[in-house]
Amino acid sequence: MARNVVIKITLDVVVALLANTTINARDLGQWDDPANADLKRWYQDLKQPDNPAVSCCGEADAYWADAFEATSDGQYIAIITDPRDDEPLGRRHRDIGTKIVVPNNKIKWNEGNPVGHGIIFLNRADTVFCYLPPLGI
Repeated sequence: MARNVVIKITLDVVVALLANTTINARDLGQWDDPANADLKRWYQDLKQPDNPAVSCCGEADAYWADAFEATSDGQYIAIITDPRDDEPLGRRHRDIGTKIVVPNNKIKWNEGNPVGHGIIFLNRADTVFCYLPPLGI
């Protein structure tokens, strides 16, 4: 019984620490042009739908995903359509046509999208931070 209490307390502490950890967006100077100030702010303010205290990350983690598939069990699969050069963005290359399964809790339906593309935010291991379906501007 005491062991279960220790395990629960340990898990509670780990969860609390992870919940308070922030993920910093990578700004590689791509927003230095003053004309991009609003877009920079939009990327910086975008939060994960299942954890509103945590950023979706930044444009350096974003790929256009203007196509998607929906499976019969309601799962979304985002399809990378981004032809932009990866090097200036400091991101890992992903081929056009790459399919990424999107957990339903990572889909953002409640956010405007000034980019005009579906966008998926991924880390280097293809973990999905956020997905904004291609719904228009």
